[in-house]
Amino acid sequence: MLTYLIVFLGVQLLQGILLWKGYQKAGYKGWQAFVPVWNMLILFKIIQRPWWWIFLVYLPVIGNIMAIVLAYEWLHVFGYRKKRYTLIAIFTLGLYLGYITYQPKTQYVGKNEAIIAENVPSWLNGIIYAVVAASAIHTYFIQPYTIPTSSLEKTLLVGDFLFVSKFHYGARLPMTPLSTPMVHDTLPLVGIKSYLSHFQLPYLRLPALEKVKRNDIVVFNWPVDTVRFFRDPSGIYAYKPVDKKSHYVKRAVAIAGDKLEIRDGEVFINGNKERYPVRAKLQTSYSVHVSPQFEGYLMGLYGGQYTAEQLLPVFLFQNFGITDASIFRDKTEFLVQSATEEVAEKIRQLPHVESVTKILTPKEYNPAIFPHSKNFAWSEDNFGPVEIPAQGKTIQLSVENLPLYKRIITEYEGNKLEVKGNDIYVNGHKATTYTFLQDYYWMMGDNRHNSEDSRYWGFVPFDHIVGKPVLIWMSWDSNASGFNKIRWNRLFTTVNGEGEPVSYLYWVLGIGILSYIGYEVYRKRRKGKTKIKK
Repeated sequence: MLTYLIVFLGVQLLQGILLWKGYQKAGYKGWQAFVPVWNMLILFKIIQRPWWWIFLVYLPVIGNIMAIVLAYEWLHVFGYRKKRYTLIAIFTLGLYLGYITYQPKTQYVGKNEAIIAENVPSWLNGIIYAVVAASAIHTYFIQPYTIPTSSLEKTLLVGDFLFVSKFHYGARLPMTPLSTPMVHDTLPLVGIKSYLSHFQLPYLRLPALEKVKRNDIVVFNWPVDTVRFFRDPSGIYAYKPVDKKSHYVKRAVAIAGDKLEIRDGEVFINGNKERYPVRAKLQTSYSVHVSPQFEGYLMGLYGGQYTAEQLLPVFLFQNFGITDASIFRDKTEFLVQSATEEVAEKIRQLPHVESVTKILTPKEYNPAIFPHSKNFAWSEDNFGPVEIPAQGKTIQLSVENLPLYKRIITEYEGNKLEVKGNDIYVNGHKATTYTFLQDYYWMMGDNRHNSEDSRYWGFVPFDHIVGKPVLIWMSWDSNASGFNKIRWNRLFTTVNGEGEPVSYLYWVLGIGILSYIGYEVYRKRRKGKTKIKK
């Protein structure tokens, strides 16, 4: 907060130095240019714009657009009405505004709507207002998001388009203010970085409606993001600002303060087996053993024109929606991935199926599994126990448990860490304990054997939390054709919550039709009144 205050006061001081002469020439006191907030209200009077623009000016990212608009308006009321003057102001980062106000010949001439309409056509004016409004909604209220991977398959599908609420967990103010509105880390088409990371604002979040609850589906910035998302010869970026890291969506299976353990694929929280919402469709991989007659059974179903290896994927997809399977071991065993227990039970009932067994990784060291240390013999199906760090919680710190918390101490909470023998030093001081500065979460996908999640890269800090998915407004199946590409039964359905998903499609259609009728009635009445006046 102190950094925000320093930046804010610095900008106000610079504004006063550059523009106080202009305030005087417009009939106001020069000192008014130095008073925070009040100076902006006076500026709006000078350029003859509404006072409520002040809410847009002080919003990070959106303020960048407004700064260009205000530069044009300021130059306009002082007689500098050519487009090139605005371009000069932009390229000089506003210093040109100060230059022209200090010129003795510069005089306040006021606003001329005809010249503004000539310089700024209505379509451009509309685009500017639309971008500002959409950016405000996108940044502080609701953000559209699409599901690119199958880590939450059955619960959320590849091709689902979500509305993600920013205000449920508290909207996070942009930490990278020098960025392009309404895009994430990459500019479309050109494929280059969409932001400048040289100037960063500290983390600040607006008040929240609720806290992240256990089993909430959450959108967050991937904590260990080093993936190349824009063109660069180096291929990999060592650093991305928090708010520009890639977006992930997972289920918060454990929240701050929980003790998590995974035993043979089952999640236990605080010693109790986790109970999931009805709409959570957990999946894993199964080994299916069949008798030699299973091959003949498959070929009989499809007329014997293809081999069993060719027919199995078709059969499993058509009957169970399974997209990944293979036959091996003399055609007596095949692997089924991304299947629910309900589907596994149905496969058990098939003719010539001898057994269906869940595939589980043993509890042994796996270098790909967090915390990537031989001191922790953990796997994706047998993990922990581990306590999820909570703000204000103090732990005993040792060389043995340091792999669990090293990234938290250094990357997420900004400390300098050194290990000398068996001694640990934090910011140059020997430390035997550590107190966490924020809450952390354990995120996992429902598709347990096809999800890169906390089991691979650890805890998710609260400052990486983006928002809460609330609605699927569109769902697109790229494997279907025609109208079937749209998953009609998923349109405008809820994401989180108890019970089965609820669809509001008919409500949306009804409101849309009534709004259209209301608009047409209003338009016709207004048109009729205009004719009477003429």
